[in-house]
Amino acid sequence: MARATLLLPVLALLALACLVLALGAGSAPVSPTTIWEALIGQGEGTHRRIILEIRLPRALAAFVVGGLLGLAGALMQVLLRNPLADPYVLGVSGGAAVGALLSMLAGLAGFWLSLNAFVGAIGSMLLVFAIAHGRGGWTPTRLLLTGVVVAAGWGAVISFLLAVSPERELRGMLFWLMGDLAHTRGPGWTWLALVVGLLFAFALARPLNLLARGDLQAQALGVAVGPLRLAIYFAASLLTAAAVTVGGTIGFVGLVIPHMIRLIAGADHRLLVPAAVLLGGSLLTAADALARVIIAPQQLPVGVITALIGVPIFLVLLHRGPRRHQR
Repeated sequence: MARATLLLPVLALLALACLVLALGAGSAPVSPTTIWEALIGQGEGTHRRIILEIRLPRALAAFVVGGLLGLAGALMQVLLRNPLADPYVLGVSGGAAVGALLSMLAGLAGFWLSLNAFVGAIGSMLLVFAIAHGRGGWTPTRLLLTGVVVAAGWGAVISFLLAVSPERELRGMLFWLMGDLAHTRGPGWTWLALVVGLLFAFALARPLNLLARGDLQAQALGVAVGPLRLAIYFAASLLTAAAVTVGGTIGFVGLVIPHMIRLIAGADHRLLVPAAVLLGGSLLTAADALARVIIAPQQLPVGVITALIGVPIFLVLLHRGPRRHQR
């Protein structure tokens, strides 16, 4: 109980530390004192521009994207009752990737690339929803199988686009597919998606706890399972779509973060939901800082770092297994 009580304050401090790390790390390291002076409008002009115009927007974007993925992963694992579910399992990222790659082939960037990626993600979400609601009823297994098949279809389209693309476009395409925050100008509207998603999930914390125990027990305790599943599906998909439009396909954050929270403090979604946002944002912010300094002045796609971090963490979590908590 004491561990669970301290978790959110500790994660808030971790998030602050990761933001400071992201502001200070880079080809030109900056001290915490210089960071503070820049944030309050003092200090050298060059340092202020580096911090306020380049590093701060990117760090905030990384935190928001990580929070979106952590929250979407927590919701998706409850929806599908599958510990291996992540935000991309239902094909949302595949639709976004097709939209983004087509934009690159057309010479579009910035706003139009993000818009087309978001449209592709929403289109994939609606496609999976329509197919999964065919004859046979709505079940987690049917939804999961539909998402996996649609994702495989998008994968084939992505492979085709890469095969026919001119070489000058391939580097940008591959970086987007691996997850990249190098060209982001800040979180934009996605911070609002994170706040709304967090409030929505926190308001449904009790039904989520009951649904995680099984449909029959949830129904017996008054939960409308069908509408709740629909709400979770659309919320998780929209959160994923928002994250993908900013950072591309960044793996392992939505898969690992909910497991880490459950291992530390149990599966109560009143705690898990805000903790997933804080820890997901912290992880991606730190990973993006590492992506900028490991081979500086060159930069790695942040998805490479999250995979290198996520794989050993997930293997450790699998080895240790879940903790049992008294309720």
